[in-house]
Order: sequence, then C-alpha cells, then structure tokens
Amino acid sequence: MAHQNDPRVIRKLLSEHGRWAVVGLSDNPRRAAVGVSRFLMDRLGMEIVPVSLKGDDVHGQTGYRRLADVPGTIDVVDCFVNSSRVGAVVDQAIAVGARAVWLQLGVIDEDAARRAADAGLDVVMDTCPVMEAPALGL
Repeated sequence: MAHQNDPRVIRKLLSEHGRWAVVGLSDNPRRAAVGVSRFLMDRLGMEIVPVSLKGDDVHGQTGYRRLADVPGTIDVVDCFVNSSRVGAVVDQAIAVGARAVWLQLGVIDEDAARRAADAGLDVVMDTCPVMEAPALGL
C-alpha cells in the first residue's frame, strides 16, 4: 500500500518547535535546501542542523557529514537527497533515534517510508514545508 501523508502529522511537525537535521543542506545557494531551511528557521522557528557530504556550515549553524555525527537529539530528518539514496538516510534516521523523517518534494521511497513507520517514526513524503505551512495557516 502506498504511503499517504497524514495532515495531522504535517501540522504537528510544522507547528511544534523541533530540531531538524537537513540532509543535503550545503552552502550552495542554488540548492532548494538553502531556502527551505531558512524558511524553517525564520518562519517556523525550527532549529536547523546542516548535514552534507562536505559538512558545510550553513545559516550560521555547524554542519556535519553524517547524522551519527550530530550531537544531541534530532526531531526531524529532512531529506534533500535523490530517491535512490534516501533509503540509507532513512535507515540512519532510525538508527539515531529521530522522531520523524520528511522526504522532500520528488523524493519517494515506499520501502524506506514503511521502514520508518514500522520503527515508530512519523513519515511525510513527496512534499515541502514551504508548500504545506501556508496551506495550514502557519
């Protein structure tokens, strides 16, 4: 059965303060992750943790190369990676005890979504907070 996003989960993730590890967030201003993470910080008041292959610092926040390197708890793992690679990121999110995974617009992996849900994580797939927040009046 295909994953269906739950509007209550989307509202909860976007309205409750959280620490979001944004995987694929680098210092490249042309990447969508830069604008979306800025929106999460400035508009929704989320704490952002950049995670990328180079471990770039972004928006004044310390960057890391892997989720396992991030100190402290992670509430949401926001995935800006190719669908063919997102399963490994979801598995890392499960391993570090994240509360939720958010697979960005165009990032789809039904098996990964199922693994995350089976592990007790909230799952949002194939949408973007920048689209969802205004629709919810946030």
